[in-house]
Amino acid sequence: MFQIPSAKVLWLMPIQPISKEKRKGTLGSYYSIADYKAVNPEFGTAADFKALVDKAHGMGFKIVLDWVPNHTGWDNPWITKNPEWYTKNSAGQIIHPEGTDWTDVADLNYSNQAMRAEMIASMKHWVDTYDIDGFRVDVAGAVPDDFWKTATETLTAIKPLWMLAEAQVGDVEIGRDFSSAYNWPLKDTFNGLKSGASDRWNIGYEISNIKSNYPKGTYPMNFVTNHDENSWNGTVEKRIGNNAHAAFMLCVTMSQGMPLIYSGQEVGLNKSLRFFERDTIDWSAPSQADFYSKALALKTTQGALANGSWGGAQTRITTNHPSVYAFSRVKGDNIVTVFVNFSAEEVTVDYSGAIDEDYTNWFTGEEAELEEDGQITLPANGYLVLTHGEC
Repeated sequence: MFQIPSAKVLWLMPIQPISKEKRKGTLGSYYSIADYKAVNPEFGTAADFKALVDKAHGMGFKIVLDWVPNHTGWDNPWITKNPEWYTKNSAGQIIHPEGTDWTDVADLNYSNQAMRAEMIASMKHWVDTYDIDGFRVDVAGAVPDDFWKTATETLTAIKPLWMLAEAQVGDVEIGRDFSSAYNWPLKDTFNGLKSGASDRWNIGYEISNIKSNYPKGTYPMNFVTNHDENSWNGTVEKRIGNNAHAAFMLCVTMSQGMPLIYSGQEVGLNKSLRFFERDTIDWSAPSQADFYSKALALKTTQGALANGSWGGAQTRITTNHPSVYAFSRVKGDNIVTVFVNFSAEEVTVDYSGAIDEDYTNWFTGEEAELEEDGQITLPANGYLVLTHGEC
């Protein structure tokens, strides 16, 4: 596995034991939880997990644990001890979540207050016992908002937490209950680049929506792939062609958001991992860690790229090509100027509105000059990132 030194948060998929009853495939789904408070013995012991968290904290990382509040596995002890905690049909039988094919899990009933209390206690266990730093909440929008209000008030009383909702703005209370949500609209726009369904106008529209949709202090999670995209919708290459690095550059440099790297992205993972079977990433593939390290270092070292009021506003640079998106961000003496070409061809474009200054090419270290108006050549599916001044 390759280290990405500029990564600051480690999101772990569910580490609890996987249910065996009604299991799909030979592995089952890691979202079919057999015991909310236990560690899957295939991963190690509770002491091993505590040691991992402590080691990560010592290295400067935060640990976020995937949480599954909407349903449990069929052999979770809650089913036999507290069947009233589950949704039932007219015949009194516990059912899987309606409108889904998730037959390997049982739907929880959030009208039951005792179940709500135990769910919060289970989440609290991981904060109290292991000192984790937040949760990525699976299917967050399927759980009532008033539950999240109580849960987050209880949990954040222990320590500040980062709460990421697998949901869109509007599906959950961003700001009150959650710190961040999925930027699916931007991901879908990236997916349209290969077919030509998206261009710089679509990109600009989605970026401009973020400021109006996210309250102060909250940010979208920006991504080109994740476990669901990879397994169900295809690899990055299948979905967006050769624009993986170009799209990720926007995830890193745009005015709001936290960029995500999914396992294997740093070696150009080009297969869909099977969801219900054991599958592996080919770590011997050519490393792309240098690109991702340098890209993330932009986010963590350039003051202009910080989120919210800590960073600089995004000012568009106009170009005469529909596939080229460009902008500058400024904070104090620090300037970051970005040109991204989503076209499959090298292009020479006229631009207007850049900041006339001496720069350094972030990826090559070469000195560069940029005038307010001029002409620039960009490689196919390429990018140019220029920095100036103190961070």
